[in-house]
Amino acid sequence: MHADISFIGLFLQASLLVKLVMLTLLGLSVLSWAVIIQRHKLLKAARVNAVAFEDKFWSGVDLNRFYQELSARGDNTSGLETMFVNGFKEYTRLTQLNGKAPNAVMDGTYRSMRVTLTREVEKLENNLPLLATIGSTTPYIGLFGTVWGIMNSFIALGAVENATLAMVAPGIAEALIATAMGLFAAIPAVIAYNRYCTMVEKQELTYINFMEEFTSILHRQAFTSKDND
Repeated sequence: MHADISFIGLFLQASLLVKLVMLTLLGLSVLSWAVIIQRHKLLKAARVNAVAFEDKFWSGVDLNRFYQELSARGDNTSGLETMFVNGFKEYTRLTQLNGKAPNAVMDGTYRSMRVTLTREVEKLENNLPLLATIGSTTPYIGLFGTVWGIMNSFIALGAVENATLAMVAPGIAEALIATAMGLFAAIPAVIAYNRYCTMVEKQELTYINFMEEFTSILHRQAFTSKDND
């Protein structure tokens, strides 16, 4: 009987365990692409948001008015917007307290922005470990399915007297598909993970640079207000 060497045919002829391995790899591949697309949209939006924010911030806009504008949006801020709102809010609150020294004001403001920075970076890094896990484990899952399938093929080959390559070839072919599927799931996940980690690092550096520059502005403002008093 002529064996069906199409992908569907080989899948249907595979043993139950190899089928489970293939289905697992297919599910992980779909999950990986879902994460890749979602992270791409999020990181692109974060980059665009940061550029738009910095363009407006450094255009000479009044900080109080800018703060009121962003605060009116409630929780619909992200990235640099959230860092600015939280930092300026803490700065305003501390300067209104009687007896607060400028250094104490700046320490509290800096801590507030540092906490916000950590949270914003965590949002960008969310699900990236999942891509790393898929990229590192799927080749081995596929290899396990291949080894199991080839083992069964040779066991079946040893049970017959007149063994031929044609008898064992379909079993080996269906087993090798598991390895191919493992690589198909792993390669995009690894590439996306490395690329997105680099993008997150660049975005974090943008956040840190703004935090330092904004802190310097508030620092000068705090000591100027203290001298005027």
